Amino acid sequence: MQNNDPHVPDQVQDGGTADGGVNADFDALTAKLAALESELAGARETVLRERAEIENQRRRLQRDLEQARRFANEKLLGDLLPVYDGIVLGLTNDAADAKTLREGLELTLKQLEKVTQTNGLTVVDPLHQPFNPEHHQAISSVESNEHPPGTVVAVVQKGFVLNDRLLRPALVAVVRDN
Repeated sequence: MQNNDPHVPDQVQDGGTADGGVNADFDALTAKLAALESELAGARETVLRERAEIENQRRRLQRDLEQARRFANEKLLGDLLPVYDGIVLGLTNDAADAKTLREGLELTLKQLEKVTQTNGLTVVDPLHQPFNPEHHQAISSVESNEHPPGTVVAVVQKGFVLNDRLLRPALVAVVRDN
């Protein structure tokens, strides 16, 4: 009996049936599906490994950042230890007179200034300079015939700049405008 249904394929010429071709196609598709599933599993594994590596890097960076914060002042404080030792030595010397203590304080102050300069701290001492509101804070104004208006004539407290950033303004007295 012959198949008249146009949707059903005729038998193949080599004596096989149409079901054999469908089975071959099915087997090929099954093999291709298995290969793609294997490839997908490999890609998933790669993504999971990449995520784990990124998470590990994030944790390492967080730990390094925390260590940097905890020990950021280590060098500065190490540099300040001789200054500390000088002050302690001066205070424990009961036999020193005022002149000797003053000399010791001056040496200690020089050590401190050296440490601060090494670490980027500069002193703002604007005596006889024009008033700069970005680095000075006027706490009084005075009249003067010797200096032009707006000139700093007294520094009550020196200011400090740390690496081009104002840490503390200088407290000054300024000649007022007439």
